Amino acid sequence: MTVQPDRLRGGHFITLEGGEGAGKSTQVKRLAAALSARGIDVVQTREPGGTPGAEDIRSLLVTGDPARWDAMTETLLHYAARRAHVEKTVKPALARGAWVISDRFADSTMAYQGYAGSVGRETVAALHRLVLGDFAPDLTLVLDLPVETGLARAKTRMTGAAQAEDRYERMGLAFHESLRAAFHEIARREPERCRLIDAGGNPDQVAAALWQAVAARFNLPA
Repeated sequence: MTVQPDRLRGGHFITLEGGEGAGKSTQVKRLAAALSARGIDVVQTREPGGTPGAEDIRSLLVTGDPARWDAMTETLLHYAARRAHVEKTVKPALARGAWVISDRFADSTMAYQGYAGSVGRETVAALHRLVLGDFAPDLTLVLDLPVETGLARAKTRMTGAAQAEDRYERMGLAFHESLRAAFHEIARREPERCRLIDAGGNPDQVAAALWQAVAARFNLPA
C-alpha cells in the first residue's frame, strides 16, 4: 500500500517487519535503547497488540489451530486491533514528540494475508485506507533471512507462555516462502519507506545495520 506518513505529528514512527524468527523483538529493544541513549523519548510496542483490547485480539490470532480463521477473517481481526493500537498508543505518543518503534504493523497484514493468504494487495490496501486513512510509518525495516533458518530460530525461542503463540509458525513451508517473497515485494514497491536488512548475522551485526538505516533516514550521528 503506497501511503504517506502524517507530517503533522511530532515524533517518528518506525516499524520492524519480517518472517518468523527474524529477530524483530530483540532488535526493537536494541534500537529503542540506542535512541534512548541519545536522549530520545521512545515507546516500544507490537502488533497485534499494543493496547489491552488489541492484546485480547492478539490471543485469537496467534494461538490455536492454523486453520482456525480464513485469511479475510484474520485481516479484519488485525485491522480491528490496529485501529485501537494506532488511536490509543501510537498517535498519542507521536503527538507528544516521542518516537514509536513497533514490532510489526500493516506490512505484516499485507504480507501474511494479502499475499501469502490470498486476500489480495488491493483489498488489504482498501481496508487500510478505510480504517487508518493515509497513516503509515516513517521508516520500515524489513529483517530478511532464509525461511528454514527463521523457523529454526523461532522454534528455539518457544518456551513457556510463548509456546502457545505458535499458530503462524505451524503453517507450511510454502506459506513462509510466499511470506518472504511478499516482504521483498513490499520493499521493492516502496523503496523510500522500506529498507531490507540482512538478518542472517549475529544480533550485533543486525543492530549495526539497523542503526545505519535509521541514522541515514533521520540525519542522526552514526
